[in-house]
Amino acid sequence: MSSSVDILVPNLPESVTDATVAVWHKKSGDNIQQDDILLEIETDKIMLEVPAPNTGVLISILAPEGSIVISGQILGKIELTYDIPAEKDNAHTISKHQQASFMSIASKNIFTTNQDNEFHNVCSPSVRKLIAEHDLKNINIQGSGTKGRITHKDVEAHIIPPKQTLQESTQKTFENIQTNTKIQKSCDNRTTTRVTMNRLRQKIAERLVAVTNNTAMLTTFNEVNMQPIITIKNKYKELFQKNYGIKLGFMSFYVKAVLEGLRNFPEINASIDGEEIVYYNYFDINIAVSTPRGLITPVLRNVDTLSIADIEKDIKSLAEKGRNGKLTLEELSGGNFTITNGGVFGSLISTPIINPPQSAILGMHAIKDRPVSSNGQVVVLPMMYLALSYDHRLIDGKDSVRFLVYIKELLEDPIRLLLKI
Repeated sequence: MSSSVDILVPNLPESVTDATVAVWHKKSGDNIQQDDILLEIETDKIMLEVPAPNTGVLISILAPEGSIVISGQILGKIELTYDIPAEKDNAHTISKHQQASFMSIASKNIFTTNQDNEFHNVCSPSVRKLIAEHDLKNINIQGSGTKGRITHKDVEAHIIPPKQTLQESTQKTFENIQTNTKIQKSCDNRTTTRVTMNRLRQKIAERLVAVTNNTAMLTTFNEVNMQPIITIKNKYKELFQKNYGIKLGFMSFYVKAVLEGLRNFPEINASIDGEEIVYYNYFDINIAVSTPRGLITPVLRNVDTLSIADIEKDIKSLAEKGRNGKLTLEELSGGNFTITNGGVFGSLISTPIINPPQSAILGMHAIKDRPVSSNGQVVVLPMMYLALSYDHRLIDGKDSVRFLVYIKELLEDPIRLLLKI
């Protein structure tokens, strides 16, 4: 006896009308365990994993990679099989655990009793097999799937890949780029490669053009001596990590300085809505994070209630989620002001672009030893350029300069951040 169930597009966020099927992790004819990740769909904000609703066989894929889909649309079908044998003369019925064991053996996913007991409730047989093959039984693997279940990706993150030669690595990268691309050749072997722009990149392009067309954006610059913060970091980094379990970075100081700046310059913690100015009485700050799909800006909520340790932990969590495609729509929505740090990539100075509908964005850059004048003498200090891009429709030039100077003064005298003066 057999029947089938539909694989459906999950309910998309309210602001998202459709999505693109990014990748199928299974192919037609594969044995499927309930909660296995079948495919990922991409919106202009987040990637959504679609788990298997039941155990069975994937019998059809109705929306191949690249398809545009909407909420509730059928993506494929799973055939449910009930082929567990039972002897008529047996007075005892087969228990659910025995049925599960039989189906596991039937699909060639055989485990020892200890392995099965250890992972039975947190991952599928195929995932347990992967754990056993790579001897990861003693590793604490955090599950990112439905109800905290461990997925293939979670296990693969702990697998050390074999070393590749530079040639093999380059060839593999080129082969990956060729997926979903169109290569046009000419008679002299000169080629071009066309790659479909992902949804996030499309949205970024759209928003950047909109900012350029719809705001009067200007940028003001300054520089800051980072030696005081570097001294604090070097003095307390080991004690800080011991007490809080997180490294003390620069970003928490930047966030604290911006918080005090927004308190003192309310027009920067505001936005334009039609013919009205909206002043925010709370402090939600976006932190720009680079991901394989593009730049995203998750939000630190209610920064005025967070300690430096809280900020460091939240930033690390958001950055990891961003790189792994695990951020939720709520974590990406809203925010009153954005901080972007191009210095982590070596940028010496740049002009950041406003994150609409916000009115300003602060750009941090690489810290470099430079000769500067101090008390009539030339000394070498670790200096960093600051860049504040702002919407001149709302923020006057004098206020933008005063805000940036205030940030500079706080960073050069970080004790003021603790005293809030």
